[in-house]
Amino acid sequence: MTTRPWPLRVGPLLLRDASEPDIEPLLAFRNDPAVQRFLIATTVDPEKFRRDWLAKPSSTTDFSCVAEADGQVVAIGFLEVVDAMGQPGVPKGTDGLIGYIVDPRAAGRGYATHLAKGLLTAAFGHLGLRRVTAGCYADNAASARVLEKAGMRREQHGIEDSWHAELGWVDGYTYAILEREWRAAHE
Repeated sequence: MTTRPWPLRVGPLLLRDASEPDIEPLLAFRNDPAVQRFLIATTVDPEKFRRDWLAKPSSTTDFSCVAEADGQVVAIGFLEVVDAMGQPGVPKGTDGLIGYIVDPRAAGRGYATHLAKGLLTAAFGHLGLRRVTAGCYADNAASARVLEKAGMRREQHGIEDSWHAELGWVDGYTYAILEREWRAAHE
């Protein structure tokens, strides 16, 4: 079983596994309409959310975490280990997907960038992954900036590749970074 990369300190944030007292604050900003505008799944069932988050510490592929600043949960970080594309024989569990949600009350303080960097540190420095990707809506300029500040490069601009409940078909971006690129940037 793979050990959890948490706790991990990155800048002003402590990245750690979620606990029962975190669930209600996480739900409060996860289901905030301002946050939902930029998410694929706009709402979540509270009981399923609770079960899923409390089960994460025993997962061997889901290394999602909460980000705490000054004792308060300010963001959610997602890190999932996945298989790469390839022909038969492709190694398993080599790649990762990351994402984040910042409490709107904590926005504008650089937390998303620190969180993205921490997720990459966990992916490459602890889990030994080969490649990590992230996606965002093209009109989410703040998220695109975060991924670029974290060292990821834009690999794809998907034209009308995502359905948005209010806007219809919208463009999306895919960002990625390889372990060797991450390591070179940290030497």
